[in-house]
Amino acid sequence: MRVSIAYPPLENVKGVPLLGQNRQFQWFNSPTYIYPMVPASCATLLQSKGYEVFWDDGIAEEKTYKDFTAEVMGRDLDVMMIETKAPVVRFHWEIIDEYKKMKPDMIIVVVGDHVTAFPEETMNSCKADYVLTGGNYDFLMADLLDNLKANGGKVKVSDLPQGIWYRKENAAGENAESGIASTGVFVLNQNLNDLPLIDRDLTKWKLYSEKNGNYSRTPGTYTMAARDCWHHKCTFCSWTTLYPQYLTRSPESLLDEIGMLIEKYGVKEIMDDSGAFPIGTWLHTFCQGMIDRGYNKKVIMDCNMRLDALSYEEYRLMREAGFRFVLFGLESANQETLDRIDKRENIDKMVESLKNAKKAGLSPHITLMFGYPWEDEKMVQNTVKLGRQILIKGWAHTLQATVLIPYPGTPLYKECKENGWLLTEKYEDFDQRMPVMKTPMGSEKIKEAVESVYKVSFNPEFLARRIAGIRSIDDVKFLFRAAGKVIGHLTDFGGKNGN
Repeated sequence: MRVSIAYPPLENVKGVPLLGQNRQFQWFNSPTYIYPMVPASCATLLQSKGYEVFWDDGIAEEKTYKDFTAEVMGRDLDVMMIETKAPVVRFHWEIIDEYKKMKPDMIIVVVGDHVTAFPEETMNSCKADYVLTGGNYDFLMADLLDNLKANGGKVKVSDLPQGIWYRKENAAGENAESGIASTGVFVLNQNLNDLPLIDRDLTKWKLYSEKNGNYSRTPGTYTMAARDCWHHKCTFCSWTTLYPQYLTRSPESLLDEIGMLIEKYGVKEIMDDSGAFPIGTWLHTFCQGMIDRGYNKKVIMDCNMRLDALSYEEYRLMREAGFRFVLFGLESANQETLDRIDKRENIDKMVESLKNAKKAGLSPHITLMFGYPWEDEKMVQNTVKLGRQILIKGWAHTLQATVLIPYPGTPLYKECKENGWLLTEKYEDFDQRMPVMKTPMGSEKIKEAVESVYKVSFNPEFLARRIAGIRSIDDVKFLFRAAGKVIGHLTDFGGKNGN
């Protein structure tokens, strides 16, 4: 079988869609390309099983939709897999129907957090053949293709794993029936250590090695030690839908991959994009392995982490192991909000932990969100004030502020529906360009709050601290890239909402 892992270009005046490997969808005016780890794993797994795989990321390759379609549909493809998210799912429905009209026999499979939450919706709204639910769709995709191959293009439903939605006419023995059905609720019982190391050449890793604001040195790339977050309870996170359980690879597996990335590809910085990097014995084993193998002298490591997870001594160990950038979700300065979104963290302890990470020599990055339906102006300004203070005092190196979006399928979305908080139910509006929830302050005030946090980048004390921290030409290049991202973010929230 000939299989395409496809990201068709989505041409839109809002900018470039940050779609693959992203928990919070956004259109970016300043292009950012995140290496989509699970699709890359899927491509590699399929190739290892003998399928001919094409990596077709028309977004990262900056192709026009017309050129992409002509190239991809010009091949004799048997299967196409498309990852989607709520703000672009309607675009994908149209594309799927167009492609099915051009190639009726080509099987189209859809994956992602939105279709995991609402699989029937997509099956009823377009001509997709299958929807794979849950985050381990690389395993499910391999099982599906093996099943199709063994049964002459039909599926033997009894041999399929749980989590797959299908059309009954595609099932062996159900030819006379029509409609859709599923194999049940997905389960996360797969062993991540069974997956082959991602084939970086097959998946065109260089497309994602430069245009990424996280990297201080390039070329950079991504790894994924775990799927996805060991807390996995935040009510706003779209990936809690994909990963209600936490699965990890072994520390040795990740170390072997890092060694390969250093020696074979000359990678200088690695962002591990587990929702929360593993802690405890796993973390200590990994850090000691980085030191013992000498990788801490050859590559910079970055990761996501919860602010309540580690001691100062553990931050120091991470620094010794080569870690630099650590992304923390602070989200709000108000304890009431942290409790309501089920963060299960204390704001004072979070700030103290942030200071410890900085003191240990790391470069913390924090995320803040605005637009909670229960936050009044005073509460919003608490977060603005804390965000600005954190940057000016140097407790964090960088910051990202966004508009809170209640993605369909999340507990927050359910809460919005129950309380009548939604200003719109058009999926296209759930793209962080504008608030979609009612707030005491109103939409414009929320956007102003986001912009005011970013404008701290022009504060003299902040600028002086950043300039004083320059140690190399790489630091200079990083500052210029960061400045471009700040300007891009300000433009992102500048009110261009057309399609």
